[in-house]
Amino acid sequence: MKLARVRIRALSPFADVTVSFVDDGTPRPLTVLFGGDRTGKTTLLATIASTRPGFAAPPPPSRKFGDAAPMVICDYVLGEEDEERPHLLRVSSPTAVLEGESPDETAFRRKEQALFDRRAQEQGGFACVMISGVRWFSRTPNLLTQPERTVGRFDVRAPPVVEDATRADLTRETKQVLSYAVIGATLAAAERQKGATLDAKGAHLIALREALEETLLVLLEPFGRRFEGVALDTLEPIFRDAEGRTTGFEELPRGARHLVAIGASVLRAIGGAGPGALGRSLRERDCVALVDDIEAGQDQATLRALPGLLRRAIPGAQWILSTASPAVTSACTRGETVALRRAESPGVDVADDDEAMLH
Repeated sequence: MKLARVRIRALSPFADVTVSFVDDGTPRPLTVLFGGDRTGKTTLLATIASTRPGFAAPPPPSRKFGDAAPMVICDYVLGEEDEERPHLLRVSSPTAVLEGESPDETAFRRKEQALFDRRAQEQGGFACVMISGVRWFSRTPNLLTQPERTVGRFDVRAPPVVEDATRADLTRETKQVLSYAVIGATLAAAERQKGATLDAKGAHLIALREALEETLLVLLEPFGRRFEGVALDTLEPIFRDAEGRTTGFEELPRGARHLVAIGASVLRAIGGAGPGALGRSLRERDCVALVDDIEAGQDQATLRALPGLLRRAIPGAQWILSTASPAVTSACTRGETVALRRAESPGVDVADDDEAMLH
């Protein structure tokens, strides 16, 4: 699943805007939302994360903007979830009524949305993950309990973490993903060496470890580090630098911790959403990856490399990033930047293509 476009009406700071994420009918691999403070970058990402198959929340009444009823509409291109579907899947806020839509059309749209909600909850798929802009990293030890639930399952009904810093500590979650993949894959490989048949769960864990290793190899390039596995005594993830020294997650450079957490979170969502097509790497699977304030924790030298690093790390994901840094957008090609600007009248305007490059 990938996002084709989103429309936001009467939700502060947007009066009525539509943002497209496609080029010639095909979803772009990368879109960067560029804007200053209070231009709605976080709101835009949060509304997407809250309007998807399996989870469609009503816009908060406190954010109403203008006289119209707040409404969010997202149109999705389905991939492995329904490859033969000829048209977009429309997911809207509850009770949303579209202009020019007859009562029968409204009823059909809602029934179709309910059908895909059930499919997402019962059969998996529809991977979508949001990384909060207020993310941070505590010095907390690894705690791996019930990993089949805490790590191995993507809960499509879970609301996104947006601005609640108490829920945005990514240290333990990141460590759980890394250690679970390494331990599970090692046990599965040991069983296979004994002559046992590798079951689907074991094959999935091996695929998850391989995807994590390949992803982190790319994301840690600017920092001269690589992911080595887990420590035997503590089960903490360990990394090796260019001089051969090993360090824990907490000792990584701040920017490296952010990128490791982003990569691990996206692969966790992809892997937990279901097995996918046979022979297809987890890195090549569809996912909508929303990252708020991508520049957080990064030094100036790394900012220009971020768009390329993410595309190479998980090429199957649709990356939608927000930033206030011109250095990030300077690395984007034409059409990959969407600028959010304060309008002359109350609200925010959206500019894309050539206009978006005029910061």
